Amino acid sequence: MTPPPARRRRTDPDRAPARSLLRRGAVRRSQMITTYGVGSLIAVDHESFVVSGLDGADTHWSEDESPRIHERRLARLLDVQYFRLPPASDETSKDGVRVRRFPVMHFCPECDELRRHRDFNPPPGRSVCGTCEVDLVPSRFVIACEGGHLDEFPYWHWVHRAAGTGSPTAGQCGGTLSLRTSGRSSSLRSVVVSCSCGVPEVSMEGSFRRNALKDLGLRCRGTRPWLGTSVPAEPCGHAPRTLQRGSSAVWQPVLKSALSIPPWSDGRADPLAEYWEELRKLNGRHEVEMCLKFLFKGESPVPVDEVMALLEAEREEDPEGEEAPTFDHRYRALRHKEYERLRAGNDERARSRDEQFVCETPLGDPAELHPLGITGPMLVKKLREVRALKAFTRLGDADASTEGREAALSTSELAWLPAMEVRGEGVFLRLDEDRLQEWERSTRVAARAERLRTAHERLMRQRATDPASVPPSPAGPRMVLLHTLAHVLVNEWSLDAGYPAGALRERLYADDTMAGILLYTATSDSAGSLGGLVAQGEPGRLALTIRAAVRRAEWCSADPLCVESDASGIGGTNLAACHACVMLPETSCEHNNMLLDRALLVGTPEDPRIGYFADVLS
Repeated sequence: MTPPPARRRRTDPDRAPARSLLRRGAVRRSQMITTYGVGSLIAVDHESFVVSGLDGADTHWSEDESPRIHERRLARLLDVQYFRLPPASDETSKDGVRVRRFPVMHFCPECDELRRHRDFNPPPGRSVCGTCEVDLVPSRFVIACEGGHLDEFPYWHWVHRAAGTGSPTAGQCGGTLSLRTSGRSSSLRSVVVSCSCGVPEVSMEGSFRRNALKDLGLRCRGTRPWLGTSVPAEPCGHAPRTLQRGSSAVWQPVLKSALSIPPWSDGRADPLAEYWEELRKLNGRHEVEMCLKFLFKGESPVPVDEVMALLEAEREEDPEGEEAPTFDHRYRALRHKEYERLRAGNDERARSRDEQFVCETPLGDPAELHPLGITGPMLVKKLREVRALKAFTRLGDADASTEGREAALSTSELAWLPAMEVRGEGVFLRLDEDRLQEWERSTRVAARAERLRTAHERLMRQRATDPASVPPSPAGPRMVLLHTLAHVLVNEWSLDAGYPAGALRERLYADDTMAGILLYTATSDSAGSLGGLVAQGEPGRLALTIRAAVRRAEWCSADPLCVESDASGIGGTNLAACHACVMLPETSCEHNNMLLDRALLVGTPEDPRIGYFADVLS
């Protein structure tokens, strides 16, 4: 990572910097999507930075270190032309992911002064007190709002609050702030802020209350430090809240992903990535052919017949019966097409050498799974998933079913987004539709799912920008059942097959017409492509795994509290689910460990028949 150049340094934006910028540490490429993406805070040694926005990244990200990747279905969903991998730079690289110093407020542990970093007069390229020559410590506290804005903690207002917040001399008392620790305890009461102007010193106790800053008369200023100091603040009416600099609530990514499926999965359509919107507007084969000749000044790299087939495949993913489909409608249409392809597989004879999706029927007898209510297992021997960073949120986990309160990655519209591609393998299975519908008709099953749906919709309304436009919760009996089953299978494979739970990921296909799970390797390391997961999908072995997973889920070390819980998890969005039984690392779960209920798998002591696998246990 590299900080932005100083303002006085001017370079030609069309070429690389004249000299290498200062380096401030390194992170893995995948972390630039999931952990340290645009707008996040990152600690490097004793310094703290915010990852800069994507404005200008097209020019200072090298094409060799940050190549383009294509996934038309996801690009169309996110309204971009292509994606780019975050740069993988080395010691000879002139640039990388840029960062900016944040928070700016620092304190010196020797003289206890609390002021802006530049006011300490540090030597160039170092973060030390110019007087004491000891390392400066970035402020432990920042403030953020639900609109995605980020700002410095208002120390001056906090220490002068007894004098009134409406003082016209705010920040101009002429004194110097100090911060020290009394050492009596590790609580906020021991962190003391004072000012040399003579006001009584105060501790940081109470600064984390939800209305602590609102009571001071402070509102969010709408600052976006990741986009630079020259970017004007946004109007914002939210009340900011105090957070610790390293808190996970400071930054949560909004990720969207898609599988590469035929006819897009062989890479032949990549040269047309920038022209699809124009091609979709044309009528008939002749117009498409003439357009291709014009665009490529001669012969097209993709035959006209293939282009027509690709356009037809794209129209098949248009949401049916929607004149102005929302993002949620288009995302469901994308999932439906993946579900159809996973069910059908692809013929080996029709595969090219570059095919990135190989899905086959297992050799064993699928009838072994019928007593379990499982059908249609498929072995996904080769798959590619593209995950793109769409935006980010603050003060709450990103929810797959909401789009509100997302902070932008740049000040201007971009034709691309940062993304990662994962290549691996997986196992796809479905629930028997007849048995599933019979189970769903149970009023006791529906009642448990309704409790989760109500809690989830209440949580989404609280987080949404416009509560009236919140889409309905996906929570329903089959969705909660599929989600919980996916979790117990991942846990079982982590114990029985040696896969780390964090190396596996779920992809759920659940609505009135779908009832399937894809469990696949979620990392690009050696755990992702050795064939071990595909071997677990053979019907005989899969039946043993499901039986063992269900029996293991029958008991939790936190029972009876876990299974008898009326509500658990964030906002009561779980029932019988905890970290001792079905929860996974959050990178493996599509819904941040929400909408889980072990009772819908195995039942409860009072009512064992509500479990889908009750017959297996009996």
